[in-house]
Amino acid sequence: MSQLFLSVVIPTFNEEARIADSLSKVIEYLQGQDYSWEVVVADDGSTDRTVGLVGQAIAGHPNVRILHLQHRGKGWAVKNGMLAAKGEFRLLCDADLSVPILQVERLLPPTGPMADIVLGSREADGAVRIGEPAGRHIMGRIFSRLVSSLAVPGLADTQCGFKVFRADAVQDLFPRLTLDGFAFDVELIHLAGKRGLTYSEVGVDWYYRPQSKVRPLRDALAMTLDLFKIRWRHRNLV
Repeated sequence: MSQLFLSVVIPTFNEEARIADSLSKVIEYLQGQDYSWEVVVADDGSTDRTVGLVGQAIAGHPNVRILHLQHRGKGWAVKNGMLAAKGEFRLLCDADLSVPILQVERLLPPTGPMADIVLGSREADGAVRIGEPAGRHIMGRIFSRLVSSLAVPGLADTQCGFKVFRADAVQDLFPRLTLDGFAFDVELIHLAGKRGLTYSEVGVDWYYRPQSKVRPLRDALAMTLDLFKIRWRHRNLV
């Protein structure tokens, strides 16, 4: 068993507008818990003040650290952050805190389901979406249907940036991850199914952030192409 109970992995790329506030909220929440924890900021080669602001925010917190990575994409940052983390459970948490950090309680034991991967979901029972434009929601549902038909059947939402992985699942899946972009979530769950790992969805409260790095049309097209790559690259994996 890992020494630490929970690692929070936060991928960043040019997040100077919000990273200091987000880190403050995450650290404040974790300091109030009775388990051991760490925060790993996986910076994907930011060119703004993100790295400096993270350095200021984590001063005096030895269990909060930053990984300095070359810019390759969100999937690349998450992969490196997860593999560098040491927790028995490892939470992927987007830098914008579109899902408030306290909702990790819904995903962790004893409240959350017993699974290798627990996905925060904007579509599962109990989920609430706040402030999302109708067009963005429609595009998301179209992509989810493509995901279900091409790569991961049976899940309502693979793209919410709030997921908990058990340490053993991290070591099994992330070295096999090939996609550096936004479709990495789909590849991970597709791999999990191939490897016989278990996963479950839990409804969360999700707040739309207008400063999101997602470019709806361009990224949707790239992610759709990635779905075919996932099927092809892992077609022989058992």
